[in-house]
Amino acid sequence: MRILLTEDDPQLGRATQIGLEQNGYAVDWVTSAEHARTAARLHDYGCVLLDLGLPDQDGMQVLAGLRDTGYQGAVLVVTARDHIRQRIAGLDAGADDFIIKPFDLDELAARIRSASRRAAGRLREQLVHGNLVLDIADRHVTQAGQTVTLTMKEFLILQMLVEQAGRVLSREQLEKNLYSWGDEVESNAVQVHIHHLRRKLGRELIRTVHAVGYCIDKPAAP
Repeated sequence: MRILLTEDDPQLGRATQIGLEQNGYAVDWVTSAEHARTAARLHDYGCVLLDLGLPDQDGMQVLAGLRDTGYQGAVLVVTARDHIRQRIAGLDAGADDFIIKPFDLDELAARIRSASRRAAGRLREQLVHGNLVLDIADRHVTQAGQTVTLTMKEFLILQMLVEQAGRVLSREQLEKNLYSWGDEVESNAVQVHIHHLRRKLGRELIRTVHAVGYCIDKPAAP
């Protein structure tokens, strides 16, 4: 999943970006409300981590603007403000959750998963597709009860394809959710990951739609 992080503290912003990237997320980090609005307009984010104390505009205004322009992903407010009225106002404006600074990165990652799950309409941290089971929290995959070892990028591609089973996802769509700004991406990176997934899970699982992209078909009705 690709995350937009807004944080004007350089030390905290960089530490948060590195920590989330180590958890497998692609993280674009901005330091102002203006840059946050521009990034949200140009890219499709699964989650926005929003600092309220931005230098050019209060984060609450950014939150309202995101929802007014139709952003449907999760918004997690990350703030040093610990007043109940501000939390209520944030939730009413469209925030999915709050986390108070300083925070633990493992807790932040868990809250991101929870907020993103609710935004996507999932009730559990698990995706099931036929005999394939994906545990989102642990990044663990089983097929017919047997553990399948995947790299982080392989898991994320599989998760995207299973979540949108029946829909064809282009290479560009997959890349945008796998890589942050500035990442060097080989032109055949997604193709290589798909090849490894087919080798581990069976060639029939992921279908190539010529000149369009890749698809996992919906399971057959019982």
